[in-house]
Order: sequence, then C-alpha cells, then structure tokens
Amino acid sequence: MPIDPDLLMLAAEDVAALRTGLFRETLLETAERNALRWVWALKHYNLVLLPFAALWLRETIAPRTRLPDPTHTRVDGECTGLVHDLSPATLTAAYKRGLYTSDHYGAMTWSSPPERCVLFFDNLRINKNVRRLMRQQRYSVTFDTRFEQVIKACAGRRAGKWHTTWITPRIMRAYAALHDRGLVHSFEVWNADGALVGGGYGVALGRIFFTESQFSLESNTSKVGFAMLNAHLANWGYILNDGKKHTDVLAETGFTVIPRTEFLAHLAGGTLSGGKPGRWRAEFDTTQAADWQPHAAADAAA
Repeated sequence: MPIDPDLLMLAAEDVAALRTGLFRETLLETAERNALRWVWALKHYNLVLLPFAALWLRETIAPRTRLPDPTHTRVDGECTGLVHDLSPATLTAAYKRGLYTSDHYGAMTWSSPPERCVLFFDNLRINKNVRRLMRQQRYSVTFDTRFEQVIKACAGRRAGKWHTTWITPRIMRAYAALHDRGLVHSFEVWNADGALVGGGYGVALGRIFFTESQFSLESNTSKVGFAMLNAHLANWGYILNDGKKHTDVLAETGFTVIPRTEFLAHLAGGTLSGGKPGRWRAEFDTTQAADWQPHAAADAAA
C-alpha cells in the first residue's frame, strides 16, 4: 500500500531539532574523513596537491568575492576555485553558472568539469529488473517527506570505497536551507514494512534538475526512486537531469556526455523559469512509471 505523505511530514517545530541531531559528526569521524582526503591527494602529489596548495594560498591571502568562471579550471581540469560562501543566494547563482561543490582536497571547492553527463528524458531507460520491481509495487516512492534522513544517508559509508564524502554537516545545512526554499528536493523509497530503504536528492532551478547523491539499503531501490523521479521531471516539463560525471549506472539509465559549452548553453535559458515550484508530491505510482513512455511525455509537454 502506498504511504500517505501527510503521515510522514514532520511538524515544523521538530525540523530544527532533527537537523541538529542528524547534521553532525564526531571528532573522530571528521579526522578520519580529512585524513583519507589527504592520503588521496598525496597519491596524486604532482597532479593535485601542489597546484591545489598554490590555489589555496592565493585565495586565503585574497579571498575571491565573486563566483569563478566555470570555463577557467585551475586544478585537475575541473576545480575552478575555493568555496567561501554557501548561502542560498550563492549556491543558486553557482548552479546557474554550472558550478557545484566538491570537498576532496582538504577544503571545499567549486567544480566545473569539461564534460557533463546529462539525461534528456527522451533517452530514459529502465532496465527490466527495476521495471519488474516497479510493476510488483514492492516499493513506494514519495518526494520531499524525509529530506534530512535522505541527505544523511547519502553521506554514509559505501562498501568497498574510501569514506571521503563531500556531504559534510556544513553541506547538509546549506542544502537544507535550499530545501526550505523549494529549490532542493528529495525522493524516498519505502519497503512494505514502511522502512526507508533508498533515496536521493538534487537541486531544481527552472527546468533543469541537478542530481546530487543517492543511496540504497536494498538492491535496486535507488534505481526505482530515480526512475520515478525522472518520469515526474519529464511529466513536469523539465529539460534535462544533470548527473555531473559519467558512471556506468548513469549510462545504463540513458545519460549521455555533452561538452561543457553545450551544458552551459542549456543552463542559460533552462534555469530562468518553469519547473515545479514548492514541495513535490508523487502524481503517479511505480506501476505507472514503469509503463511510462518518454516520447509520449515529451509530446504532452510540448
């Protein structure tokens, strides 16, 4: 049975306490995360650490007051500068310029890779195993009902990977502020027992969506939620979903790589208007999303 989102929404007075409890890490966790980032940087000493140290020194002495040029990368082909401000206004302006936050060099940076992996919704593919799960209705999907738990889970440890997450408590608080303004949205995947077993979140500006992170606690659950998200984005008239960097999972979903110049051209017009303002709610279930036809949705939105 689908879960009623109204039953999942927290009272406004409880949100601050919830965020205080979730958006934190112990001193040991902070030390471990920073140590692993430095170990990674030392392994790439000539390529990363030296040029980044020079960048850090310059911007520490004379902090940048404006957002960097997304086409002028200074370190590793994608870092454009240090992050000095994570206010909602700055984050919004950064996304409109094609910048996003990273945190793998011991300090928070703005990134703008030379290529972006994006989904044009006509190309969306749902593999047969995920489609089968959706038709069986073993999971239900909601939007914007558990943002705090979702972003915390996205920051969790991943099996077989170094725990160098960029989703720090500072990032959690910054994106929560955007969530309060209706610019960051989460999707939640629930099993039959009512447990949160998958999800993800991203930024929505105009008719462009920027996927930030996802997590799964049961097999394929984030893929079920991601398929529901993309079906809704297409139905609401969005132009594309930005996945940032190429991965095999994104490629299997229909994401393709485009040059930065083309991506920035899409942002120039696509972030200005349209989209789905306010809190989101699912407008159809997983069975309908499994049968969704990209071309039919595109024709309806045209």
